[in-house]
Amino acid sequence: MGCCFMDGLIAETPLVLASASPRRRRILNALGLDFTVEVPDVHEAPVEGESPVGHVERLAVLKAETVAKRRARATIVAADTAVLLDDRLLGKPDGPSDAERMLREMSGRWHDVLTGVAVMTCSDGLLAQGTERTRVLFRDLTGDEIGDYVAGGEPLDKAGAYGVQECGAALVARIEGCFYNVMGLPVVRLRQLLAELSDRRGRNGEPGLGRHAFTHV
Repeated sequence: MGCCFMDGLIAETPLVLASASPRRRRILNALGLDFTVEVPDVHEAPVEGESPVGHVERLAVLKAETVAKRRARATIVAADTAVLLDDRLLGKPDGPSDAERMLREMSGRWHDVLTGVAVMTCSDGLLAQGTERTRVLFRDLTGDEIGDYVAGGEPLDKAGAYGVQECGAALVARIEGCFYNVMGLPVVRLRQLLAELSDRRGRNGEPGLGRHAFTHV
């Protein structure tokens, strides 16, 4: 059975997930939402001088806008996740050695997981965006543990080189904040943005108004 209170927040059908992430698809499936997937082709490198929150929100909006251009009507959901350690952004590793380096740096330490989320309706260009932050503490990891984990291949397509919903759960000692944010799509934040977009359209969201954005951090 789906979450009918989430279905009622979709301002414009169909619902489209602008992401190749199987973890984000898993979350939307668990919510019982009917959606399709369209993968945006965007350049994800940081912009010089950009803040971490600005980085993930910019990419989430860019992904949503890229997919929205392909459709006359739809609600687009896009997200971008990054790990922040010592004020440095850790994206997806470049390869196994880079993944091992990231995990060694995070061993026994706290880091932040940031996910920028953007929700857009295609017919009128209305946009809601926000960022969720979760604190994660890794336990002390041995070199053998790191090597074995990376050799299994799991970290190679994930920001910060681990997946909390898979074997990477054994690396984590404590989480403060939204668990689903660490997976890549914070559910409560998504619901908030869907609700605010739906409410905004109900008040002044007639087609043809152009793009109007509102942001929450």
